[in-house]
Amino acid sequence: MKWHVKGLLSAVCLAVGLGAATILGQSVADTARAHRAAAKAAAGQDHLGLLDRLCPAPAPQSGQPAAANPQRGQAAPAPAPAERQTPPRSEWHAEPVKVFDNLYFVGQTEYSAWAVTTSDGIIIIDTIFDYSVEDEVVEGLKKLGLDPAKIKYAIVSHGHSDHSGGARYLQDRFGTRIILSAADWDLLDRNPRGPNPKRDMVATDGQKLTLGDTTLTLYLTPGHTPGTISTIIPVKDGGKPHVAAAWGGTAFNFTITPDKPRIFWFNTYIKSAERFRDVVAKAGADVIIANHTNFDGTKTKAPALAQRKPGDPHPYVIGADAVKRYLRVAEECAKAALAELNAQGQR
Repeated sequence: MKWHVKGLLSAVCLAVGLGAATILGQSVADTARAHRAAAKAAAGQDHLGLLDRLCPAPAPQSGQPAAANPQRGQAAPAPAPAERQTPPRSEWHAEPVKVFDNLYFVGQTEYSAWAVTTSDGIIIIDTIFDYSVEDEVVEGLKKLGLDPAKIKYAIVSHGHSDHSGGARYLQDRFGTRIILSAADWDLLDRNPRGPNPKRDMVATDGQKLTLGDTTLTLYLTPGHTPGTISTIIPVKDGGKPHVAAAWGGTAFNFTITPDKPRIFWFNTYIKSAERFRDVVAKAGADVIIANHTNFDGTKTKAPALAQRKPGDPHPYVIGADAVKRYLRVAEECAKAALAELNAQGQR
């Protein structure tokens, strides 16, 4: 009888434990679904490229076939320098585009670089790859009637080679001052992917960068990398002022920091997205630009500019609410991914 009671109690405890685990699993799954729904609502029809990248279908349950890319939002690792080959120009070249009176797209089909013109020279935001910077940035500026020798600063949003690779070329050829955060200067040192720029200017949080008649404001928004920079840029359309926000790092690519668990970087990313949403709200930003063309709609917005008629709305001017919703998508997708990591017991 005693053993029967003990066995019964053990069975009850096991059942309770399994039930609690099931409830907990359901609770975590519900939390992830709620954040996904919030991200989808925030995206609307404005930010579908961002939503698709950061909130892909959840990983399948055990026993189901695995998805092709099980780590959401994570870029494929870059090849080692010895293995890297320059892709054919036909695969990456894009024509430069005048987007605002003082802002120009000088990037590639998938990776963006932006040129801000001022009364005393040019500021570049992101320098794309070492193999493409001359073609896209230097020759692109020339096609637009601008002088690349006037590039005074290059803000590198973060230390990944698709955004930092061309910095050394600009530094050596034009004496361009290169700006990264301290953490991402260190990141470049740890992850050499080619001709890294020589250490130069260090961005600080809230830093004002003034060149001639234009002042940009830099904010440290760690998450995508330890020292990602996001930037507020005053722009004009036919003389009418607008404010552009550049979110500096988007995908959940945290494997470059093996000393910290992924959960740490998801939490850091979430805090940065929340904070930068407050920044753009206070700045009155009504334009969003990104360093990947899929995220801000450049693939459709840039061609639309060529068809724009006098009085037509500007395709990049999406309004303050839509800019804030862009950051909400990033935040909610990160929260969904974090919930799923917790459910899987991953760090």
